Amino acid sequence: MSAFIFDLDGTLVDTVYPHALAWQKAFDELDMVVPTWRIHRRIGMSGSLLIADFARELGRDLSEDESSRLAEAHTEHYLELRGRPAPLPGARDLLHELGRREIRWAIATSSEPAEAEGALEVLDLPDDAVIVNGEQVDAAKPDPEMFQEAAKALGVALKGSIAVGDATWDITTALKVQMKAVGLLSGGNSADELERAGAAHVYEDPGDLARHLDEVLA
Repeated sequence: MSAFIFDLDGTLVDTVYPHALAWQKAFDELDMVVPTWRIHRRIGMSGSLLIADFARELGRDLSEDESSRLAEAHTEHYLELRGRPAPLPGARDLLHELGRREIRWAIATSSEPAEAEGALEVLDLPDDAVIVNGEQVDAAKPDPEMFQEAAKALGVALKGSIAVGDATWDITTALKVQMKAVGLLSGGNSADELERAGAAHVYEDPGDLARHLDEVLA
C-alpha cells in the first residue's frame, strides 16, 4: 500500500517566510550578511546544513557554540514572527479526504519540535497522526532518513509512495528513495524549479492538490 508523506512549512502551513526572516535576524546577530532571498531558497533543508552552507559561502569558520547560538536565535525569532500560523488553503480538507479514502499519510518536517508544534496545532490533526520532526532523525532533508522513518511508522514502502513538498529539497529527497514527488507553489518556489528537480505534478496549494487527487494517484 502506498501513502502520502507531506512536508509541513510552505506545504500545509504558511510559515516559509517567517522562517526566512528569522534566519536573517539570527545571522545579523553574528554579523553574517545574508540576503533573505538566498535564505528562502534553502528553507526545507535542515538548520545545521543551512548554517554550514552560508558559513562556507561567507568564509566563516563557525565554532560549535556559534552554530548552536544561530540555531537557538532562529527558533526564538521564528516563534516571535510566526504568531498563530495559518493553514494553507485546503490543507485540512486534503488530509480529511485522504482519511475518507483510507489512504495513509504522514508529515515529515525538518523543523524542531518547538517550531513545528504551533503549525501542527492549526491543522486539527487526528490523535494517531504520524509526525516525524528534525529531532527524531540523525540527518534531515535532503537526507531521506526522515521519509524512511515516516514510512516505517505507517507500515508502507517508500517506493511508489507520494512525497508532497514546496521546495526542491523535498523533490530531490523523494527521488532518492523512488517516491513519486508532487510540488506545491505555496512555499514560493516556481513550477519550473520544482519540475526541473523532478516533480511529477505541480499544484498551487493543498486545495489544488485535493482537486487533482485522482490524477496524482493514477
